[in-house]
Amino acid sequence: MQGEFLLEIGTEEIPAGFIPDALSGLKSSLRKELKTNRIGFKDIKTMGTPRRLVGLVEGLSERQEALVTEKIGPARDLAFDQNGKPTKAAIGFARSQGINVDQLELVKNDKGEYICARKKEEGKATLHILSEILPGIITSLPFKKSMRWGYLDITFARPIQWIMAIYEGKVVPFQLGGIESGKYSYGHRFLSPGAFEVKDFASYLEFTRKAYVIVDPEERKKIVHGEIKKAASSVSGIPLEDEGLLEQVNNLVEFPIALCGTFLREYLKLPREVLITCMKSHQKYFPVVDEKKSLLPCFIVVTNTPTKNPSVVIRGNERVLMARLSDAQFFFEEDLKTPLIERVEKLKGVLFHSRLGTSYEKMERFKMLATHIADLLCPELKKEVERVSFLCKADLLSGMVGEFPELQGVMGREYALRAGEKREIAQAIYEHYLPRFAGDTLPEKNLGAIVSIADKLDTIVGCFGVGLIPTGTTDPYALRRQALGVINIILEKGYNLSLSSLLERDLTLLESKLSRKQEEVKKSVIEFFKARMANQLITQGFSYDVVDAALSTDFDDLLECFKRIKALQGLKGEPYFEPLTVTFKRAMNIIRESGGGEINPSLFEGETERKLFSTYQEVKRKAEDFFKKKDYVAYLKEMVRLKGPIDGFFDKVMVMVDDEKIRKNRLALLRSITNLFSRIADFSKIVTE
Repeated sequence: MQGEFLLEIGTEEIPAGFIPDALSGLKSSLRKELKTNRIGFKDIKTMGTPRRLVGLVEGLSERQEALVTEKIGPARDLAFDQNGKPTKAAIGFARSQGINVDQLELVKNDKGEYICARKKEEGKATLHILSEILPGIITSLPFKKSMRWGYLDITFARPIQWIMAIYEGKVVPFQLGGIESGKYSYGHRFLSPGAFEVKDFASYLEFTRKAYVIVDPEERKKIVHGEIKKAASSVSGIPLEDEGLLEQVNNLVEFPIALCGTFLREYLKLPREVLITCMKSHQKYFPVVDEKKSLLPCFIVVTNTPTKNPSVVIRGNERVLMARLSDAQFFFEEDLKTPLIERVEKLKGVLFHSRLGTSYEKMERFKMLATHIADLLCPELKKEVERVSFLCKADLLSGMVGEFPELQGVMGREYALRAGEKREIAQAIYEHYLPRFAGDTLPEKNLGAIVSIADKLDTIVGCFGVGLIPTGTTDPYALRRQALGVINIILEKGYNLSLSSLLERDLTLLESKLSRKQEEVKKSVIEFFKARMANQLITQGFSYDVVDAALSTDFDDLLECFKRIKALQGLKGEPYFEPLTVTFKRAMNIIRESGGGEINPSLFEGETERKLFSTYQEVKRKAEDFFKKKDYVAYLKEMVRLKGPIDGFFDKVMVMVDDEKIRKNRLALLRSITNLFSRIADFSKIVTE
């Protein structure tokens, strides 16, 4: 028989950012524990609000599956004598397994006949197993930060207030943190704080809705979306939607109600990003725009409680926002009194890192690296790159960025324009911070892209150079994100750059700061970039073996490496690709222990060798031209011509002959052929059946 299990962990308000990971963790923990305990189920769903985390298991078996264990004992000849009676070996084995001798069975395998003890352990009731595993599931939920309260040893995101655990209408009994599990849930903290009895999930949804709680996050998000649109339409506006903000607000409320407030029109003179940041980042308000996407002096606040007098709530939120905007206006006006260029010198008093020097020293380093990159890619931009590098960190000392750190770059662009800098310089100051997070936009122009690469590389190399290397989930300096930023900019812009050359140049600039050997740092940074690029491409759908094969050959030019991966991926599905790979692997296995050497055609003994050599020369000549043009698809297709002659060579020619000269000549021929393949990838890493 299959049933339904419902779990609700009631708490004090959990921070919005904690909820998605907690629900995901609850789902995976339930799945793992049920499978480990051999309890079948159809589906697991999780949902929640700031005050409750809910897990629903549908189609849950009422008992564990029976466990049959099989233990092999001595061989039949040792277990029974000539008369078929059990020996001491059989008796001792049966006793060790807790069964009678007559319960032993005979089994056959490749080695012969053996005695066997089979035991069947009947499954326990699911209700009993749930009582045992639920405390561990609850306390193992992932949170960015957990807390203890009172005298208790358990930790959780916030104090647990109640636990509801019901399997087929029955309470699953257990205790956690002094709280007994039960069959009662509670409604909205203010609108319906009383308890109500729950029998199943259907009744749970019915009662929570009546108690002003929308448990399903997806349903609640649709309500929030509809509410903010309705509120914005009351002032003939449109909410400036943001999926991240919508998700965050959704996890702040149990019963969403949206209200529209206003602020003084004079604040619209502030930069757009400042207004949006004041509303979104600090107050979780949705800005309102008109049909032309221009900001209106309005905002949407989503509250957790309907009120008889909405104007009171609106006025309170207006006062809070007006204070924020007033502060922002003050900082902005004060910042404008000091030109951006005058702030650069003050970077000498700002520590970037105790082991890597000041922000001014860092700026000097990546400025030199950026001008070098400009020399390689866009020599005509060298002066502009130098100017952007010099100015791009100056806004860190502004009052506005001090108050709103997320506006770094944004304010740099604004202050640069106010100081009379060229628009492209100002825009590059902003773009050099891009991308700031996964999925963020990349620098649009070369100017910002070049400075962004230089700045991020210097941070990565500097941190690796003094031993600040990411480990596990710990990455306090966001080096993984910055490495992905460099990779994505290079691939998006189509830059041909030598990674090792850039690292060597930056290591020279960092020489006085390093606590590790330069070659060691360079090697570890290259491996770090290789791992980041591999992870990203595999996530995007590229085959792991194709990625591994291409990255194992040449990783210095990231763009060309990516092109080779695309070429391999595109051809992997072709019918000739796997047989060609198998042929290459066969050749590699033969030459693995051999050295180099020149090919001497006069030592060929038959037409098969001469044909392979002739085909190799022709293929090499054409392939070389394709390689210079960076047409890797055509290069690989040209390699296909070698398959037939190589297979014929293997069929008719003995490579490892006694004559040393002939043997080395044949190995040299095979090595020359495999070297053609290896220019694209290490084909030995391609998975074949």
